[in-house]
Amino acid sequence: MDHLFTQFVTVFLGFFAIMNPIANTAVFVGLTSQQDSKMQAKIAFKALLTSFLIIIAFALLGKAIFQLFGITLPALRITGGILVFLIGYQMLHGESSRLHQPGESGDDDSDMAISPLAVPILAGPGTIATAMNYSATGGWEAGIITVATFALLCTITYLCFIFGQRIVAFIGKDGLSIITRLMGLILAVIGTQMLIEGVYGAVKAFS
Repeated sequence: MDHLFTQFVTVFLGFFAIMNPIANTAVFVGLTSQQDSKMQAKIAFKALLTSFLIIIAFALLGKAIFQLFGITLPALRITGGILVFLIGYQMLHGESSRLHQPGESGDDDSDMAISPLAVPILAGPGTIATAMNYSATGGWEAGIITVATFALLCTITYLCFIFGQRIVAFIGKDGLSIITRLMGLILAVIGTQMLIEGVYGAVKAFS
């Protein structure tokens, strides 16, 4: 039981750091500032539902994807570790990751929920790699914990989006900067750990 709780906390912190609900709330408020509260809620729900479906697909089908493309777990950990580290490194310096930045687009408000909110801001390469890494490290329990944890985080993020304007006003610019740097530090450490485990697994496999 303690092992499952520890895994839940680890997965939650990993997802929380890479999604960074507080910082993404500021992005959401900026993108939807011209919308009324009803439309904001609709966009938030669609974006989070889309990102959840993407992550659950990669989390549950991770092993099948490995077999289909001949991908090994060490390769995923190395690649995912590099991606997560780069995102954390940029955040640690007070920058928004280029992998999670909204691009300039002429899409309408409905499409905004899909891009850039769902992809790549919420379900970017780092989030997908993290989900596949966590779910692939164990049996069905690991997959369930990964999906349940991400669902919980999506709920938290949805509430942050709904009350986004109040949260951003309360925390302020300096507060957002501090939170972003702290999340960046956590991500950099997680990415380094994934990279170490990947290199160790690769060396062990070929030794």
